Amino acid sequence: MIMDETVQAMVNIVHTVADLRAQVANWRADGLRVGLVPTMGALHAGHMELVRLARRKADRVVVSIFVNPTQFAPGEDLTRYPRQPEQDCARVADAGGHVVFMPSVDDMYRPGASTFVEVSGVSSGLCGDRRPGHFRGVATVVTKLLLQCLPDVAVFGEKDFQQLQVIRRMVTDLDIPVTIEAAPLVRDVDGLALSSRNAYLGPAERQTAPRLYAVLCETARSIREGADPVQACEVAAGQLEQAGFGPIDYLDVRDERTLQPPDGDSGSFLRLFAAVFLGKTRLIDTVRVWDI
Repeated sequence: MIMDETVQAMVNIVHTVADLRAQVANWRADGLRVGLVPTMGALHAGHMELVRLARRKADRVVVSIFVNPTQFAPGEDLTRYPRQPEQDCARVADAGGHVVFMPSVDDMYRPGASTFVEVSGVSSGLCGDRRPGHFRGVATVVTKLLLQCLPDVAVFGEKDFQQLQVIRRMVTDLDIPVTIEAAPLVRDVDGLALSSRNAYLGPAERQTAPRLYAVLCETARSIREGADPVQACEVAAGQLEQAGFGPIDYLDVRDERTLQPPDGDSGSFLRLFAAVFLGKTRLIDTVRVWDI
C-alpha cells in the first residue's frame, strides 16, 4: 500500500512483523516502555482515547490496523467494513502514536495456518452466541499481535466489554506478560456509542440510534429502584422495537466480572448489555447499572 508522503512523515508505518520487532527492539534498547492499541481501522474519537491512554502508560505506542477476517462470520460485513488508512494514520499521529502496524492478511495468517486460540466461559453468551467463532478470531489475532509486538501494556475499549473480558482471561491463562488497560466507552454528544459501523447509518437511522443509550439508562435506573432485572430488560426490548430497532440480538443484565446472570453477590457489578439492529446496522452498547 502506497501512502501519501505527508502521512508517512507524520507517523512511522510498518507492514511486516520483522520491521515491527526491529522497531520495538530499538525502543527496548533505550529502556522505553511500549504500548499497543489493536484496531481494525476506521478510527474515530473513541480509538483516539485508547491511543492517548496508551501514551500515558508507555513511552512509545504502536497502533495496529488490521481488518481481521477470522472474526467475521459468513454473511457479515467483512468486505464492506470501512477502510481509510491514510486518514487513520493521520489521526494516530495527532493522538501521539508513534508506529502504525498494517500487516496484510497473508502476513498475519500464513498459508496453511491451522492454530487458533479459544477462550471458554466468558466467550459464551451475548455476542458469543450470536456470532459463532467471533471470539475465537479475536483471541487468535490479539494473541498474535501481543507476541509480534511484545508490549508492556495493551489498551482496549469498554464498549466491546465481552471482548475485553475474553482478552483479560486469555492473557491470564496463557501467562502473556502484558498489562491490559481498559478505556471508558466514548459517546457522541447525543449519547450514541462511537463505533466504526455508525458510518452505515442513514440520516433517519442516525436520529433514532441514540434511543438505545436512553433506554439502557432508563432500564438501569429501574433496576436500581428495585425492578426485576429480567422484566426490566423485557420492557426495554419492547421500547426499542417500538422505536424502530430490530431484530434485537440481546438485551440482558449480567455480572460484569463473570458475564453470567446476576446472583446475590453481584451487587454493584451489574452491567446491561445490548446488541440490536437498526436497519442493516448492528449496534452494541453497555452501561453499568450503578453508574447511571
